[in-house]
Parts: sequence; structure tokens; C-alpha cells
Amino acid sequence: MNAIAHPSAPAAEIEAGLTFTPAGPLLGAEVEGVDLRAPLNPLTVATLRGALNRYKVLFFRDQDISHGDHVRFGRYFGDLEGHPVTTTVPDYPEILHIEAADGLKITEETWHLARPANKWHTDVTFRQKPSFAGILRARKLPPAGGDTIFADTAAVYADLPTDVKSRIERLRAEHDIIQSFGWRVDEAKRAQLRAEHPPQSHPVVRTHPETGEKHLFVNHVFTTRILGISEAESRDLLAYLTDRVKAPEYQVRFRWSPNAIVFWDNRATQHYAVLDYVPHERIVERVTVTGADIPF
Repeated sequence: MNAIAHPSAPAAEIEAGLTFTPAGPLLGAEVEGVDLRAPLNPLTVATLRGALNRYKVLFFRDQDISHGDHVRFGRYFGDLEGHPVTTTVPDYPEILHIEAADGLKITEETWHLARPANKWHTDVTFRQKPSFAGILRARKLPPAGGDTIFADTAAVYADLPTDVKSRIERLRAEHDIIQSFGWRVDEAKRAQLRAEHPPQSHPVVRTHPETGEKHLFVNHVFTTRILGISEAESRDLLAYLTDRVKAPEYQVRFRWSPNAIVFWDNRATQHYAVLDYVPHERIVERVTVTGADIPF
């Protein structure tokens, strides 16, 4: 099928035969013209990476990829990483097996814990080099619900009042894996996580290493406090900043379909997996592309 290019599409998109249809006015695009079950040529890979910078999250439909295909696609964009808590697919340590609240299987005993723990976040900001991107594939979907919402953190930052921008431009914040995953594991595992993943300090406002955009870089899940100010100031400022991402004006919502795949720039977005489908199941698998830079 011949691709019809978006009117403002760069020449590389036309040459690669890809179509990027905006999914919302701010971010997100549906991709056509590529079969992720097959090896990709360098032009296609470069075009997808350029589109990721442009749209921040890419949506692919009807891609019945194997586990091997999933890993291969991720490796076009960098090395892949596992996770210290979330389980993986047997024989594929690069692929995370995610049920409900990022690996916490929903039962009658865990439901009251999982739903309030489900929050807006950027993945693995507890790392010194948080991941570059995530690639999520649907494996089992509920009859309805289970959407994923993405927010553009550059747009969130751009709309902050001038006095707030001035206040936060040189501030740093602590990010800690224990805040999100500590309650899910036993004491021995918590001690191991603390030793292997000590808290990290990242700028409250980071610069995207490829686009140069400024992004708000604090989130509900991993950011514990803003450094260099009082505890009360930190609490109030962090609550204000993390609440900004909740405004629908900054978001695009993806309704999953069988064999859909989502590829997002983890440096430029936050996301929220809507937990509204119990007692049905939602199982997805994620490949995570390792971050190449320390946020600055």
C-alpha cells in the first residue's frame, strides 16, 4: 500500500514510505507503512527516530510481532535494559512482563494497594541515566478500558508561570526507587535495591539532548523531594509541579487494540496506565532502551 504523507512531513518520511498521522494536536502519531516483523533498513530506523523526536510517542496497529521481533526492534535504537523488580518474559530478560500496576498482579488482596499507587510517571528516573524510550506491546486486553495516556512535559514546562520557571531553573530533585517499589518487596530485597540503586539527583528542568527542548522532570512515582529548599517548600512545590501534568490539554490518550505497539520518548513524556478494567486482565510487554545521557 502506498503511503500518503502528512502535508508537513519531512522528505525522509516520504522517501521511507511511512505515514505519520497525528493522534492529537500536541503529541502522538499513528504510524503506517512499516512491518515490525521484518528487519528494518537504516532509512526507516532513522525516520522513526526523527518522528519520535517530533511526535514524542508513536502508535503502531496490527503488529503481531514475536518476542524476537520485539527485541530486535528495540535494539535498533540502543542497548536494552531489564528491571530490578518487574518480572520478565521467560528466556527474554530484555522484555518486561507487566500486569496492572507495573508488574503487580491484581487480586482481591492487592486491588486496594494497586489502584492508588497507579500514578503519572516517567520510567526509571531512579537511574543515573534514565531510559531513552519504552516500547510496549499488547498481549492480553480487557473488553474495555486499560487505555494509556501520555503527556508532553515540554508543553507542561512551557506553560509554567515565569516566576515559577525562574524559581526552578537551577533546582535539583531526588529520585528514589524505594518510593515506588519498596512496599512491594521484602526487607532483604529493599536493602538490595538501596545498595544497587541509591537515590539520584536530577535537574527539575532537563534539556532534551536531541531537540534542545526544556522538559519538566519530576514525577509522582520516583521524585521524593526537591533539594536545597525546606521540607515544607519542597512538599508544596513538588505537589504543584507534578499536578500540572494531569491537565488534558497536555495529553494524548491511546486506546489499545490487539497487537498494538506504543513507542515513546521517555525523556520527553510522562504516562499513566488507566486501571479501570478489573476483574478483567491487561497484560503488556515492554522493551526498554537504555539511556545514553545523564539529565542536564
